[in-house]
Amino acid sequence: MNPSESSNGHHPSSAAAANAVRSVDAATEAGVQPVAEIDGGFVAEQGAGGAIEAEVDERKGAVLGTAVSRGPGGQILLGISLMLIAFNLRPLFSSLSVLLPDLIDRTSLSAASAGYLTTLPVLCLGIFAPLAPRLSQRIGPERSLLLALLFLVAGTALRGMGDMYALFLGSALAGAAIATGNVLLPSVVKRDFPHRAALMTGVYTMALCGGAAAAAAFTLPFAHFFGNSWEAGLAVWAVPAAIVLLVWAPQALRATVIPRHSRRTVSGLTRDPLAWQVTFFMGLQSALAYCVLGWMAPILRSRGLDGIDAGFMLSMSVMVQVATCLLMPPLAVRFRDQRLTNALLALVASLSLIMLLFAPVSTLWFWALLQGIGQGGLFAMAMTVIVLRASDSHVAAHLSGMAQGVGYVLAAVGPLLVGVLHSLSGGYEASAWLFGALGLAAAFNGWGAGRAELVKARSAAIDA
Repeated sequence: MNPSESSNGHHPSSAAAANAVRSVDAATEAGVQPVAEIDGGFVAEQGAGGAIEAEVDERKGAVLGTAVSRGPGGQILLGISLMLIAFNLRPLFSSLSVLLPDLIDRTSLSAASAGYLTTLPVLCLGIFAPLAPRLSQRIGPERSLLLALLFLVAGTALRGMGDMYALFLGSALAGAAIATGNVLLPSVVKRDFPHRAALMTGVYTMALCGGAAAAAAFTLPFAHFFGNSWEAGLAVWAVPAAIVLLVWAPQALRATVIPRHSRRTVSGLTRDPLAWQVTFFMGLQSALAYCVLGWMAPILRSRGLDGIDAGFMLSMSVMVQVATCLLMPPLAVRFRDQRLTNALLALVASLSLIMLLFAPVSTLWFWALLQGIGQGGLFAMAMTVIVLRASDSHVAAHLSGMAQGVGYVLAAVGPLLVGVLHSLSGGYEASAWLFGALGLAAAFNGWGAGRAELVKARSAAIDA
């Protein structure tokens, strides 16, 4: 079979494709800037005064497996399952955050070592994210997510063994599992929910935030219930992951393995400036996010709050992210581009985090609330631009792998530097410079990633 290539130009090879392009042209003449999939082809605005680009992929789903035709019940089950998977991809971080001061007090863990511990799973996100599309090509996305859940359960349980080596090893193992889920969820959404990609992006990012909020609120009460055991507080989050593993297993095992001749490869991403701006936007906002998940509770406790109150304030902030994650993507795609939205959210998120260091204690709830609004919207937009800047599900998978692979390695610097700065200065105030720099850099790259263009990448079929 000859390789079949597609790029970001018009390739209407069927009557349906021609109708899709004519529909887009009509919408353009009417002043509408559509961002949708029409008749199986992905359509995205190309910028002010620019041409609408349409990509019709007749081998849709080749990298990720062919999308199975499902009835309404099957679609609902799939959507709920993806939400449950997403819910379990963040408790690893916030559960450690609220227990971190206790670990430092009751174990040999130093502030610098705590920085390494909070950084390790984030670093694993970056290291293992590029491997997720390759794993998906071999065994399919459903089985890849099943394998990720298995390692997530094992890693989370291992953290509760009470040994420092097990704590670090379990964090790394769970981080590798989360990397797979992070990469594959956006591309599976694009494959199986092509007409509701923005809504589903908001839904599963909402679930991500919900998992983080639940762990922030309930980890310390769980630990107190089990005799003030930090081990139990960490290990208990393996239980919901194991339940989702059982729910997902039948769907994953029923999925059809991808035929070799239908697989595709994507090239050109690393040479595209827009792809790099999407990548840096993802990485820099993630650095802020993991500073929040890893260090907000210790920062609040240093301001005089007790552990329970600090955990609930972090939980409230993350719960606010749930609302903005749900609302922001459908709202943002109504605009011609997302440049201003991305930049403003980055500045709000970083400024609010800085104010948690210096504002009067009586106002901390307000700044935690505002930080949640900014951070939740920022994260949702980082995930959304991956979908919007990709021409099809194949490009989305590889752009997601690049953005999260390079991006999370960059993100690991954030929580690491907070720990190092705390160790050097004896407090958290020096971190304000770090938060400010991350916010400005995220705003700059978010402005670029928000341009209404598609990345210039080629999707080609692999010979049988």
